Amino acid sequence: MTPAKLWLQIFLAGFAVIVALLAVTLTTPVPYGDLSRIGLMSDRDFGWKTTPPHVDPEYLRAVPVTQADILVIGDSFSMTNRWQSVLTKEGYRVTTIFWGQLDERICDDLDGWLDLAGFRGKLVILESVERLLAGRLDNTQTCAHMRVPFDAKTKPFIEPPAEVPGFALNWNAKLSSGWHTFWNTRRAETTDDDNAISGYWTKARSVPDGCTMFSNRLCNKALFFGEDDDNGELTPKNAEQMRSITQAHRSRSIMWMVIPNKTTVYVAPDRSKDFVTALLKDGLGPDLFSFALDEKRKIRDFFLPNDTHISMQGQLVLGARMLEAVRKILPAPPGKAS
Repeated sequence: MTPAKLWLQIFLAGFAVIVALLAVTLTTPVPYGDLSRIGLMSDRDFGWKTTPPHVDPEYLRAVPVTQADILVIGDSFSMTNRWQSVLTKEGYRVTTIFWGQLDERICDDLDGWLDLAGFRGKLVILESVERLLAGRLDNTQTCAHMRVPFDAKTKPFIEPPAEVPGFALNWNAKLSSGWHTFWNTRRAETTDDDNAISGYWTKARSVPDGCTMFSNRLCNKALFFGEDDDNGELTPKNAEQMRSITQAHRSRSIMWMVIPNKTTVYVAPDRSKDFVTALLKDGLGPDLFSFALDEKRKIRDFFLPNDTHISMQGQLVLGARMLEAVRKILPAPPGKAS
């Protein structure tokens, strides 16, 4: 065989591999869940199929901080403005900023910072998912001054899909991602190892009675974020830190809104139980852990099977639960009869 013919065969073989990889990647569904995206798992198997509820855009708009009754300091669970829309629909004026804007902490001069921003409301809701709260509390212990200007948007930071995404060629993916997605998904289908990690701490784990709780095709399993396990559970010490922060800022009421990890809700329901006991004893905020354990059996896709977040239908029920808690502090929105 001549060198030229050998090189031609090598080129054609390489070209065939590239074409095959491209074909697999292009026909792999574009991921619409954060865990299917970062973990390279197929949404053909893990994508949700329930149509999200429609929310009137009027109730998704926040107000300027100078007009707000309630300030939410939240994370990605608050970025769609869905749970807040329940408060807005009832007449409360809400604005939302995020821990990430504040370097994952609040500081000793929070009250003065809010005064300077023009916030005249009576309630601050500190929303955090379980797995990130301990770090935020530790950061807060050593922070004296809020160094960034107040900056809140009137529109949702994230706009979720209004319906189940249809098929589209996956042009923006890396060439090899289709093969990795196929392999990871196949492994999830065939293995009994619930600790198998597909990528970036994404785990496909078995869920007892999963098909009554999730709408994805492989509904006996769902995707979970490894950080839920790695960051550990919350403790009574964390509740004590929260109580200290609340007592340090008395010019407004502070309500803690701690959302349990998806892993806690579906796999490890006793996680952080001592923390929850302390949270309720000190009256720091509503018990969203027991709430989530109840709702997961009432609402299919309460948490999304391919995502680490609560679904839009779940967010509206979460908003109704928060409305109950808010009314204990602000019985009626200003200007409304109680």
